[in-house]
Amino acid sequence: MSNNQLFAKKSLKGLLDEMAGDNRLKRVLGPVALTSLGVGAVIGAGIFVATGSAAHNVAGPALMLSYVVAGLTCIFAALCYAEFASMAPVAGSAYTYAYTTMGELFAWIIGWDLVLEYAVGAATVANGWSGYFQSVLAKFDIHFPAFCNQAAVIYKDGAFVATGSWFNLPAVAVTILVTLVLVKGISESANFNALMVALKVVAVLFVIMVGAFYVHPENWTPFAPYGWTGLSFFGIPVMGQTNQGGEPVGMLAGAAIIFFAYIGFDSVSTHAEEAKNPQRDVPIAIMASLAICTVLYVAVVAVLTGMVKYDQIDANAGVSSAFKTAGLPWAEFIIAAAGVAGITSVLLVMMLSAPRVFLAMARDGLVPKKFFSDVHPKFQTPWKSTLLIGAFVSVLAGFLPIDALLHLTNIGTLFAFVIVCAAVLIMRKTNPDAERPFRCPLVPLIPLLGIGACLMLMFSLPAANWWRLIAWLALGLVIYFCYGRHHSVLGKELREAP
Repeated sequence: MSNNQLFAKKSLKGLLDEMAGDNRLKRVLGPVALTSLGVGAVIGAGIFVATGSAAHNVAGPALMLSYVVAGLTCIFAALCYAEFASMAPVAGSAYTYAYTTMGELFAWIIGWDLVLEYAVGAATVANGWSGYFQSVLAKFDIHFPAFCNQAAVIYKDGAFVATGSWFNLPAVAVTILVTLVLVKGISESANFNALMVALKVVAVLFVIMVGAFYVHPENWTPFAPYGWTGLSFFGIPVMGQTNQGGEPVGMLAGAAIIFFAYIGFDSVSTHAEEAKNPQRDVPIAIMASLAICTVLYVAVVAVLTGMVKYDQIDANAGVSSAFKTAGLPWAEFIIAAAGVAGITSVLLVMMLSAPRVFLAMARDGLVPKKFFSDVHPKFQTPWKSTLLIGAFVSVLAGFLPIDALLHLTNIGTLFAFVIVCAAVLIMRKTNPDAERPFRCPLVPLIPLLGIGACLMLMFSLPAANWWRLIAWLALGLVIYFCYGRHHSVLGKELREAP
């Protein structure tokens, strides 16, 4: 086997030819539906929960700027995503982009990484959905039995602790329900998602507009009580203040911690093959969803830190407790209900995206083609891989502690962003004359800023996340060298070439 295969690239012409082939996905998504998918993936329970903890413990009112920094990082990456999505509107997102610029091995690594991002992320939010759903039911004095209200074990202080429960029934149930909706069709999935997005955006606007009447500007002073930096390198603080545990705190530290709040906008690009006019609609949806979410995030943080002094914010339920403190306890129910809707749409988009990455990999022969690229003749969805992802997420969400894996979604996404930003630079050199309906502006500045900002946030995450990412990628490489490289379509073409 020639080593050339490891770095062999798919041609852009080959990608475009594939789009005209059989077994394609149905083009039914317009710019509004695509933007709704982006907003659906980005705004989840984190806007109501994580903001309280990050403001109290890490950044204070400067968390507003933390969201701006994280949002800017995403915008750099989003501009690069948009250029690729307009050039090659096929399923696969960063996996496909890497295959055309860096070769098969890098494509496999990023594809495997994306599956991790979406599957582990989906399992995590399914657990979060369960908690919110049970809190809503508790308002009506309805409770799940102790043997099925949470996972059998949790990960606490570096050890596994038995909970006494057998499995997390609500998490498993919602995962199965979402899987069935996804198998039925992309139109039904998008319509269901649009309803969930509408509900949670209304709730977020409620928090902003009602909470604004209870803001006390003096609560924003001091604005950056923990400082403006807070950088670390492999978990070792290098700039700014630290807390009692030696972890960095400050505005930039806040950006690294809350970055996961933006994860999901890249899922828009995985649905390029199902867009009616992908060259125009996908770039619009990516940028619009990011802009909407950034404005909403900053506004919620401004209201929260204005209603309650940062050091008095409830770290576990900041927004709902702030309204209770203001004499509006009924708002707690509205926020919990919005959390259920919010997390449902995040779960849907994450579970919608993972099978489409597998679909792209299967078309290239890197995973079994008969299974992963099988599109249902009636529903026109990758139904077998959707069922597999659904089963995998159900097991993770129902039985295993997700806490230890949560930040894997963070570091995996940042890694994907670095690859996409670098791929734009490479493609501008290797295919300068290719048609680009959308062009990333200020190249090479924007891609370089994207790479630098993503690496800064990656290195600011705890070192354990790097080791978990390396372990997952090592498992992926074993699968690639045992199966993928022997069944690769491109590899077979290279071996048969004279």
